[in-house]
Amino acid sequence: MTFPPPKTESPAQRFEEATAAARDALERLIAAANEAGWGTEEITAALLKAAQFLSDANKRDPDPADDPSISDGPAREQIGHGELYD
Repeated sequence: MTFPPPKTESPAQRFEEATAAARDALERLIAAANEAGWGTEEITAALLKAAQFLSDANKRDPDPADDPSISDGPAREQIGHGELYD
């Protein structure tokens, strides 16, 4: 799926452009979900919940790419003795 780039720098106009582009993308996504057997009401409710989750996650961590890699942290000792299930 492609998403058009903004055409202006004005925050109000960018919001309108983003809203129109998102609406178009969602209409295509809902149509695809309908073809797969999902009802419009259930898929729109799921999309709203998913969008809220992503919005909340972005508020908590706006740039997760800046987070340190797990391998960047100090090494930890193994718990147990190497059994399959510790």
